[in-house]
Amino acid sequence: MNTPVMPTFIETDLDAISDFKGKVAVFMSPTGQIGLGARRVNKLMKRSLTRLAESQQFQDMPNSACHVMSVPAGMDASDVLVVKMPKRTTVDDARLAGANLGKAVKGAALLILAGAGKHASEIAFGCALRQYSFHDHKTSEAPKQGAITIMANYADEVAQGYVSKAAIAEGVFFTRDLVNEPANILTTVEFAKRLEALKNIGLKIKVLEEKDMEKLGMHALLGVGLGSRSPTKIVIMEWQGGGDEQPFALVGKGVVFDTGGISIKPAGGMEDMTMDMGGAGVVAGVMKTLALRKAKANVVGLVGIVENMPDGAAQRPGDVVKSMKGDTIEVINTDAEGRLVLADVLWYAQETYKPTGIINLATLTGAIIIGLGHENAGVFSNDDALSRKFIKAAATEREGAWRMPLGKAYDKMIDSRVADIKNTGGRSAGAITAAQFLQRFIKEDMPWIHLDIAGVALLKTETDLAPKGATGWGVRALDRLIADHYEAE
Repeated sequence: MNTPVMPTFIETDLDAISDFKGKVAVFMSPTGQIGLGARRVNKLMKRSLTRLAESQQFQDMPNSACHVMSVPAGMDASDVLVVKMPKRTTVDDARLAGANLGKAVKGAALLILAGAGKHASEIAFGCALRQYSFHDHKTSEAPKQGAITIMANYADEVAQGYVSKAAIAEGVFFTRDLVNEPANILTTVEFAKRLEALKNIGLKIKVLEEKDMEKLGMHALLGVGLGSRSPTKIVIMEWQGGGDEQPFALVGKGVVFDTGGISIKPAGGMEDMTMDMGGAGVVAGVMKTLALRKAKANVVGLVGIVENMPDGAAQRPGDVVKSMKGDTIEVINTDAEGRLVLADVLWYAQETYKPTGIINLATLTGAIIIGLGHENAGVFSNDDALSRKFIKAAATEREGAWRMPLGKAYDKMIDSRVADIKNTGGRSAGAITAAQFLQRFIKEDMPWIHLDIAGVALLKTETDLAPKGATGWGVRALDRLIADHYEAE
């Protein structure tokens, strides 16, 4: 498992800059203004920063971009990294600047001359997030994460501001690791084992086995795993950091590999179905974050862990299964399995924990990618207030989220001739009918959001804060939601 770099925070000491061995980062405004640390660097480098500020190259640089000045005169550093930073720096500017430094550092030690600059802890956060690398199954030497030192005025205050961000970074890395793992490594058993280990940081962990699900009547979930040799499991993670109030619930789809079952997928791109447990991965990352930062809230995370494989014992198109709720479901397409998993886990979460609200996450449909691409997750909700809160939290954290419609007219598309409901309504409005299906398993007056994260969980291109692969989307937004609206003062 990968662990983010924990920055070191030290007081500003101008005399120590020249002797630092590694890379030194300085910040310069679009008009060439610099702080005390950068002034010392400029003096040591015989006004090289001043000349850079006057160049067209610097003028053409976007904000938060990084320019590398190699083998600086008068310093032991290998490079000086010059970041163009607007005078009125926002959190986004700071995180992006940090991420660009994280890319440029390439395993070297990094000294960031933050001085009296704003958002020093955010710069460190962006740098730590961007240094993530999933190298676990390569035989070559793993790329090193460079040590990060933040030289700042009032370093103790900056360090204190980073405490909660360190917990979030741990949660994001945990989610990325889970989503990046191949399915022969992250089996249902191994996934549950990794989640059970979270008891070491204070989470209460409970695991439901197949015999427990049988007793509960969870035949929608159990049907998905009939073709796999790996046992189906539900893992429940409880964080009791608040008072006596009922918890908020997070529910995740954890299909460790999805062949489509008997309705088998095309071969092209099937290798990406290792990420079909992305919803469960996000729930796990959020729960780890809450525990590490000792959140003053009660939150329960539940994940249904299963593998969808073709086999002589596998569920068939046309089969009818009975859910824990008691509704019968006609399985039209065994590749629409995620909603079957969530149906039983959602009902169990409500029956057992009586939550104040519930958010489920799933890499549920290709249709949401057609609609929203890879910029936004789809947000489906029965509660305007909860939806607004989440979308605001996601916007604050720059994790794209867009509200999609629900409506009774779509219910007609999933009416079944032989059962209470069928598990797919076909290609038209595919993401919406999937959400309508899930809503059947949400109790009246229960505030609920379904997040379809199929387009944002794992990308083939890098993002501002992540390399190619798993993004960890949703950990920051959901932690923000809990902190802003469900945590005691």
